Amino acid sequence: MDKTTTGFINGFLGVLVFSGSLPATRLAVMEFDPLFLTVARAVIAGALAGLLLLAFRQRRPESGDLLSLLLVSLGVVVGFPLLTALALKQVTSAHSIVFVGLLPVATAVFGVVRGGERPRPAFWLFSGLGSAIVVGFAVRQGFAASPVGDLLMLAAILVCGFGYAEGASLSRKLGGWQVISWALVLSLPLMTVLMLLTMPASLAQLSAASWMGLGYVSIFSMLVGFFFWYRGLALGGIVAVGQLQLLQPFFGLAIAAILLGESVSWTMLAATLAIVACVAGAKKFAG
Repeated sequence: MDKTTTGFINGFLGVLVFSGSLPATRLAVMEFDPLFLTVARAVIAGALAGLLLLAFRQRRPESGDLLSLLLVSLGVVVGFPLLTALALKQVTSAHSIVFVGLLPVATAVFGVVRGGERPRPAFWLFSGLGSAIVVGFAVRQGFAASPVGDLLMLAAILVCGFGYAEGASLSRKLGGWQVISWALVLSLPLMTVLMLLTMPASLAQLSAASWMGLGYVSIFSMLVGFFFWYRGLALGGIVAVGQLQLLQPFFGLAIAAILLGESVSWTMLAATLAIVACVAGAKKFAG
């Protein structure tokens, strides 16, 4: 199996795992404070990552890698989880999932900036059209009535795309699972302090659904998914494999409808299909 195919398979598995992130976050923030959820998931994932690094006796990153690891941590360990948790206090997970259609564009932009990749001009035409569709959807769904949630989701997409590209570039040197593991360990001391400061007075009254949401985003969204995702981006190319995120709204909408009972309107489906068509065209001209 060639490197590109291996990259796409790993990228696809990563997207499958990430598709449950927003519905799981929605479940968790129904009872957990968004800030506590953000730091708690980072602490759980960071502790597991530290154990993995010790078990497999991974060498420490060089001093020159620390800035990149810090940027990865700010993007995908802190920024995206916190911003989406805050957004999901304002909007449903089904609504927020459509914004994931912007992730391929954001990842590609930062792939050019941080990864040195150079897609053809037609790529940006398709990507720009997809972005315009997402913005149009937000306006149609009542952007003016809920600007905070939508703006938080847009900010989350930007920091996530940056974290993906930065981590993928570093994965070529350290390895995919090592990058996210070291980024989590790097943030662990601060996240632990913040978790203790923001911990609810009582945890006994929390529902099983909230605990399941926390468990999923801690183990799968924050750790396991990145094992596949960063390896896929490193092997198959940030711009090309990043387009696999076009599948995430489909999977996410299905999960939101099945598990949370949220309604999925025809406009959501139409917007998602249009985004898929645009990003598919962008993929053709990715390299």
